[in-house]
Amino acid sequence: MSYSSETIALLNNRVSVRKFKSDPVPEALIDEVLNAAFRAPTSSNIQSYSVIVVHDPAIREQLAALTGNQRHVIEAPVFLAFCADLTRIEQAMARHGHSIADNNMEIGLVSSVDASLVGMSAYLAAESVGLKGVMIGAVRNDAVAAARILGLPPQVYCVFGMCLGWPDEAPPQKPRMDYSTMVHYERHGALRDNRTTAQSLDDYDAALAKHYGSIGKPTTADSWTHDMDKKFDPQLRDNLRQQLKELGFDFR
Repeated sequence: MSYSSETIALLNNRVSVRKFKSDPVPEALIDEVLNAAFRAPTSSNIQSYSVIVVHDPAIREQLAALTGNQRHVIEAPVFLAFCADLTRIEQAMARHGHSIADNNMEIGLVSSVDASLVGMSAYLAAESVGLKGVMIGAVRNDAVAAARILGLPPQVYCVFGMCLGWPDEAPPQKPRMDYSTMVHYERHGALRDNRTTAQSLDDYDAALAKHYGSIGKPTTADSWTHDMDKKFDPQLRDNLRQQLKELGFDFR
């Protein structure tokens, strides 16, 4: 039996879009998308997130420079910054004579997960009405600078951004790793077949190299494993923990 739904189809056809029409996204539509997204699950109802809606070209110019000169940060009609935000929890605790200032890793992790759940929910809500977008994790290239650009107070940091608009061009869908090697049953390593991780990586290297070749993007035969090695050695954003501590997230 085959099961499907509009949401499953939406996810199965999802691609990241970086080219947008100049048509604006109505403010009322952004409100609808975010209001729906705020129904995402939140740990213990803490709702430890905020979203900054950015239209101002000057602000987006600064964000584009911060994120490696990604032109879509400027060219998309709207940029959304999804932030972990402890300020409301701080005020709630202050009413009872306490403070979250000396927070630990748990609250930093939970607030980051909360912001991410809202972000993905917003992405799906936007796609359901014909908008397209792309996530921008590079706002964490310099978390302190991102906070300054966005006017974030202490105990708030931008987890990721999202460019959003009406699509002008959608790229071919990038292949994903084989489902059967990513879903485990009862314990890690218990798969539906006997394929090893090494075999899965070999297959995915080949599939991704073929995809990139079909769109004229330079790559290597060991496409994915080569890219992952290049991305994480040397370590990515090695000063992020210290930057987040400066912003009020200890992660100790």
